[in-house]
Amino acid sequence: MQKNTKIPEAYFPFPSHVTLKHLKDVVNQTADIQTPSYVIDEAVLESNLQILKKIKKETGCKILLALKAFSLRATFPLMGEYLDGVCASGIFEARLGYEDFKKEVHTFSPAFSQRDIKDVIKYSDVVIFNSFAQLREFGALVKKAGKQVGLRVNPMLSKSPKLLYSPCVAKSRLGVTAEQFKGEDLSLVDGFHFHALCEQDADSLQEVLKKFERDFGKYLPNLKWLNMGGGHHISRKDYKVDLLVKLVKNIKSKYGVQVLLEPGEGVVLNAGYLAATVLDIVQNKGNVAIIDASAETHAPDVLGMPYQPCIIGAAKGTEKKYVYRIGGPSCLAGDVFGDYSFNTPLKPGQKILFTDMALYTFVKNTTFNGIPLPNIGILDKKGNYKVVKKFGYEDFKSKL
Repeated sequence: MQKNTKIPEAYFPFPSHVTLKHLKDVVNQTADIQTPSYVIDEAVLESNLQILKKIKKETGCKILLALKAFSLRATFPLMGEYLDGVCASGIFEARLGYEDFKKEVHTFSPAFSQRDIKDVIKYSDVVIFNSFAQLREFGALVKKAGKQVGLRVNPMLSKSPKLLYSPCVAKSRLGVTAEQFKGEDLSLVDGFHFHALCEQDADSLQEVLKKFERDFGKYLPNLKWLNMGGGHHISRKDYKVDLLVKLVKNIKSKYGVQVLLEPGEGVVLNAGYLAATVLDIVQNKGNVAIIDASAETHAPDVLGMPYQPCIIGAAKGTEKKYVYRIGGPSCLAGDVFGDYSFNTPLKPGQKILFTDMALYTFVKNTTFNGIPLPNIGILDKKGNYKVVKKFGYEDFKSKL
């Protein structure tokens, strides 16, 4: 990540509000930071939030941040200016939303325990159940506390490109199917929730909605709201915003319900980087660069999805002259980000900057192998960088 790194125009998969000049500025502004570090780009984050604000204004829908994808407290004041609250996937996320985001908290879990349910109710405005059994067991407690009750339904149609992320496969544990509604009491239910997308456009939502309406539309006139879940790639460069607006407006007018969306990735898309330093170059039928950031521990979705992140100034594969396999410092043989090519040779001590590293990184990272966790910092709109969280040996020790 040398200063004035040349970034190829042809390899630029960023939305229009992330300009080539902006990325060059980011390279220069982060050239001297300690690595490994996650860097949140406040300018891109706010641009994404402005897109969401526009959708809210045009449709009257509510938009929640999915904490499972991104939960950096230091950004909550900014995000709270644009979003209506958060959706939580468990008791600790619910508490974080309640104490630090300080707006609406909607909490879903595949199953709540007797031990946790009272605190979940305390911290949540809406509690969403995954089965009629849990609704019968805990629904009255939620109502007694003056909170709203939701029920997750499964439309059994997902456009997810990977089965691992599809909640609509056979034997899925997520959501009630239409066949299970027979004879059940919905008197405690204020709204339905479904989630069937993964990094997808509005045309995928349109297909899912058709199936959802066939199976569950008859219940909506008696409900207050419909939560369409996450997986909406709203801030992507080519996302069909107009179609999303049309779909939301149609559901609202047709059934008289409030519509909620809960994107995670769509809120912070392209708004984060992972800065790393080249530690060594080894040879094994090609160049292998070992860096101080790990796919296994610092960006686990690289191996879990799997996918190959971009590096500013590099191309994936062999397009450029100097080709390297980029790998991390852990003992896992597969701790590899992928093959990249550069205009000039990499050298030990040189920094590189992975893009789109705000989402599903520090919320999922680990201390496997005793590898230090990266710092977390914010690059503000004026180009000033500030570390907001440092990790050390005690973080590793206390976890054990």
